[in-house]
Amino acid sequence: MSTENAVTSFSDLELPAALQRALDEVGYETPSAIQAMTIPHLLAGSDLVGQAQTGTGKTAAFALPTLARLDMSQKTPQVLVLAPTRELAIQVAEAFQKYARHLPGFHVLPIYGGSDMRGQLRQLERGVHVVVGTPGRVMDHMRRGSLDLSGLQTLVLDEADEMLRMGFIDDVEWILDQTPEQLSLIHISEPTRLQV
Repeated sequence: MSTENAVTSFSDLELPAALQRALDEVGYETPSAIQAMTIPHLLAGSDLVGQAQTGTGKTAAFALPTLARLDMSQKTPQVLVLAPTRELAIQVAEAFQKYARHLPGFHVLPIYGGSDMRGQLRQLERGVHVVVGTPGRVMDHMRRGSLDLSGLQTLVLDEADEMLRMGFIDDVEWILDQTPEQLSLIHISEPTRLQV
């Protein structure tokens, strides 16, 4: 709790200047509770389980610190975000793009079923820093050898509760088994909803 109380503005979080500039431009001033509590830990490369309601800035809570830790010269993915739906994958990829607008050469790629595989293959060949995808399409790329996770630093399970509910547990475990052992693992979900 002390972390949350100590952080009153994004400048307190010691994010790189390029990210701070993007936050200033989109009008982010005061971090939400989940951002204040998680960003310092994720900047240090810690594993994390976070829960927060929709609309509290969960995406920024994991996107900003993972962007801060990128090696821009590395062309294989350093961050993999697994999302339960294509809509969420697109939304998260757009958020990464928005926060990274001042990181020269930054590339994020959303990958999901129902979109052109050839275009995804071309972009992966050119090099991407962050991949945001649904488990099935991520597995497709891994099996065909087009998604190289050897340089992966961070794996984010976004809406982990929803992925479990939708039956993706085996897929997620299979993907985890193929990732490097030294990996920062982030689970983000909503507080458990009570069924009435």
